[in-house]
Amino acid sequence: MRYNITGDPMPVVICDVDAGESMITEKGSMCWMSPNMQMQTSAGGFGKAFGRMFSGESIFQNIYTAQGGPGMIAFASSFPGSIMPIDVDPNQPMVVQKSGFLASEQSVELSIFFQKKGMAGFFGGEGFILQKLSGRGTAFVEIDGSVVQYDLQPGQSIVVDTGNLAMMDATCSVDVQTVKGVKNMLFGGEGLFNTVVTGPGRVWLQTMPISNFAGAIARMLPSGN
Repeated sequence: MRYNITGDPMPVVICDVDAGESMITEKGSMCWMSPNMQMQTSAGGFGKAFGRMFSGESIFQNIYTAQGGPGMIAFASSFPGSIMPIDVDPNQPMVVQKSGFLASEQSVELSIFFQKKGMAGFFGGEGFILQKLSGRGTAFVEIDGSVVQYDLQPGQSIVVDTGNLAMMDATCSVDVQTVKGVKNMLFGGEGLFNTVVTGPGRVWLQTMPISNFAGAIARMLPSGN
């Protein structure tokens, strides 16, 4: 599979695949393709389907396969930002925010990622369950806004506002901490909790989470009677 990412600020990844090669997506994010790309919708088994539903994704996957020769298919971002290609292999699984997965080669497996500490599940903003990408192949992840990468050493942490965690190595852990001070909680506008990511591993942060953008728009809309 060969690909080209183009377009700003609404990027699209255009994938050129060989005959018999397949791509998968879970969001109906295909925007155009060559006529010989055949689509098949599959749940991939009860366990995998339940895991995807639990992590905030659709139960079903769309599988696109090139029939009778090379094919082309394009997947578009659903929000202004970036599309990041990542190389997944058995020794380096990745963890992404729910709804961050855009598409991948069929050899990449998508499952749920449970946080080790229960408090992160109830108060961690983007949720106790993130998505884990494993297997081997190329995957494409949506980033809301711009992306900033940090390389955390063992035991090194970074405090992240809710929704800004886009992706991390599976070697990292996630917990939450309470915002200190009653006035800070009530009037600081940052919520009650922050996400804490601890290394070792790489962390990718996004600058404009879609949830924050939606909240800002909602505050500007006239309220109903």
